Amino acid sequence: MPNIRQELIIAAPAEKVYSAITRQEGLSAWWTPDTNAKPEVGSIARFGFGPAYFKEMKITELKSPELVKWTCIAGADEWIGTTLTFKLEAGDKRTLLRLHPEIGDQMQQQNGNNVTLLMLQHDDWKAYTSMYAECSYTWGQFLRSLKLFCESGMGRPWPTQHRS
Repeated sequence: MPNIRQELIIAAPAEKVYSAITRQEGLSAWWTPDTNAKPEVGSIARFGFGPAYFKEMKITELKSPELVKWTCIAGADEWIGTTLTFKLEAGDKRTLLRLHPEIGDQMQQQNGNNVTLLMLQHDDWKAYTSMYAECSYTWGQFLRSLKLFCESGMGRPWPTQHRS
């Protein structure tokens, strides 16, 4: 099965990033303003994208400030049954770079020493399709929005995620 992987460095404490991916106010600021969510295992988070489309995620695991896991239970057919995992690793730049040398280019562009590495896994896709490709690209845009929100207080949620 194909899986989406994204990694990015955010110049913010892990607690702040965790709050942005678990609380309604944070999710609304970087993913979609039409969000109904609460940080409770077993609850259903609903994310609206326009008047006729939404996704629902069952929150299956929360470990503050390190891990958030969802299972998609409603949305586009290709999304249903996929799992989304957000892993957070806080630390100083030198330690994170030693543990994750693949983030070297991102790390060079970071000011300050203490950062959070966010690793997104969107797993259990049935096939490499156009929807898979679009989602992989768009996750990059939304994670950029998350980074902006955590670092500056202003994200680029839907429908503005693709604007420069």
